Amino acid sequence: MLVYAAVVNLDRLRASDATVRRLALSSVVVNVLLVVTGGAVRLTGSGLGCPTWPKCTDSSYHNTPAYGFHGYIEFGNRLLTFVVAVVVTLTFLAAVFAVRRRRSVVWLSFVNGLTIPAQAVIGGLTVLTKLNPYVVAAHFLFTVLIIAASYALWKRTREGDEPARSVVRPPLRPLTAGLAGLTVVVLTIGTVVTGSGPHAGDQHAKRTGLDPGMIAQLHADAVMLLIGASVAAWFAFRATDAPHPVRRAALVLVGLELGQGAIGFVQYFTHLPVLLVGLHMAGSAAVWLAALALLFATRTRGPVPAGRASSAVLPE
Repeated sequence: MLVYAAVVNLDRLRASDATVRRLALSSVVVNVLLVVTGGAVRLTGSGLGCPTWPKCTDSSYHNTPAYGFHGYIEFGNRLLTFVVAVVVTLTFLAAVFAVRRRRSVVWLSFVNGLTIPAQAVIGGLTVLTKLNPYVVAAHFLFTVLIIAASYALWKRTREGDEPARSVVRPPLRPLTAGLAGLTVVVLTIGTVVTGSGPHAGDQHAKRTGLDPGMIAQLHADAVMLLIGASVAAWFAFRATDAPHPVRRAALVLVGLELGQGAIGFVQYFTHLPVLLVGLHMAGSAAVWLAALALLFATRTRGPVPAGRASSAVLPE
């Protein structure tokens, strides 16, 4: 009788497919929020609001009134890292104890979990190196990688277990992968632009020493190339009668790129006002998500199997 009760209670703990999907989506959202709050830390000059790591001060793990506004901003960003860790941990546990436990979902959620301590260490290095611009850039770019991993996990919870197959003409699948790669290049150059400009995160932080105008021009050239390639991809999808979700994803990507480009030009010619720079940083996350959405839209693994499955790990 006790064994039966234990089995029943364990069964009640099992997470539904919907729960796993919602938690996976939450992991995407909180990682994007981490980009936004990280931008707020930089733009308010609060990068050294907690002057050491892993403690906030030499004697405390949390902010003290002595460090004022900047301390609260930086400590708040550190707290969000713990929120991300909680969400990612819950996602992994839900995947493990899911009614329909799937090996690929468990594995992807585990990989997402590994990114949290790695990101925390890189964040600590930004403080310990007094906001070295290249370490700060690595911190942002690693977050870009984490967003990709969490998006892949969320997408995996929404599709079946069939082998991946392309839904577009053969030459167009590599094109979308190239767009994603070019997006990473644009984001990387963007971090160098930021590391060469005035928003260092602290008034005493070092800059790259590169000419801001030259780097900004290189960034603008890369953006124009990305927009041109994205527009060409959209026309190619229309010309080959690609599925509607693919054409829509390409159009959304072009629209976000145009908006992001407009913000970039305006902020440059208005001498980098804080609000526009913040919008530009948030826009970079939006463009990256749109590039990922297009990449995943060009292939399918079939629908999610219907019905209640056993708790055994299913094949990928």
